[in-house]
Amino acid sequence: MSRVELLTPEGLRIDGRRPAELRKITSTTSVLSQADGSAYLEHGNTKVLAAVYGPREARRRAQVLHDRAILNVEFNVAPFSTGERRRRTKNDKRLLEMASFVKQTFEPVVITSLYARSQIDIYLQIIQHDGGTLQACINAATMALIDAGIAMTEYVCACTAGWVESEAAIDLNHIEESSDTSEVTIAMLPKSGKITLMQMESRLHVDKLEEVFTLAGEGCKQIHEVIDKTIRERAEDLAKKMQ
Repeated sequence: MSRVELLTPEGLRIDGRRPAELRKITSTTSVLSQADGSAYLEHGNTKVLAAVYGPREARRRAQVLHDRAILNVEFNVAPFSTGERRRRTKNDKRLLEMASFVKQTFEPVVITSLYARSQIDIYLQIIQHDGGTLQACINAATMALIDAGIAMTEYVCACTAGWVESEAAIDLNHIEESSDTSEVTIAMLPKSGKITLMQMESRLHVDKLEEVFTLAGEGCKQIHEVIDKTIRERAEDLAKKMQ
C-alpha cells in the first residue's frame, strides 16, 4: 500500500488548503424548537448538532449542589457518520472521554453559581465525522449555551493543530489525523487568551510544540470571529422580529 502524501511540493494539503488555513465553517443557532438552546456547526465535512436544556431541576436529589448548577454532557456519534459501520455502545469509552473533555472545558466558564440547585445538560451529536471532532463539539456547545441564555464569562473556541510531515498545520481532517500525525486540541477564551483545555492525541516533540500551540491559538481567534458573527446576526434577526 502506497503512502499518502499529505503535502504537495507546492505546500498544499490533501484538500487544497495551506497549512495555516481553516476549513470552511458554517454555523447557525436555534435549530431545535424543543431545546432551550441549540446550534448546528460544520467544520469542513465534520458536522455537529448541539442542544442545551436547562437550567432545570436536577433529576437526582443526591446530585444537587446548593451553591451552583451541575453541568452534564452527553456525546453521541451517529452510526452513519463515518465509513465504518462498527456497533457503538452507550458506554463506549471514547464517547465518555469526549464528553468529559467538553465538561472540563466549560465548567470554569459557565457561571454555575447563578443557577444553584439546578442542572444544565449539553447534548452533542456527531452527524458526520471528517476530523476535528472535539473542536467542532466545543464550538457548537458554545453557540448552543449562548442561544440558551446561559451566562458565561466569555466565549470558548477550540481548534486543533498538528505536525503534518514537515510543518505545523491547522484544523486537521480525517486523513491527516489517521496518518500518525502528532496533534493537539486547545480550547481558548479568545479575549483573555486563557486556555481551558489542552488535549493531545499523540506525542509531539517539545521543539515543535510551541509552533503547533501558537497556530492552534490563532485558529481559535479566527473561529471566534465566525461564530460571533453568527450569534450577532441571530440577535439582530430576533430584535427585528420583536419590533
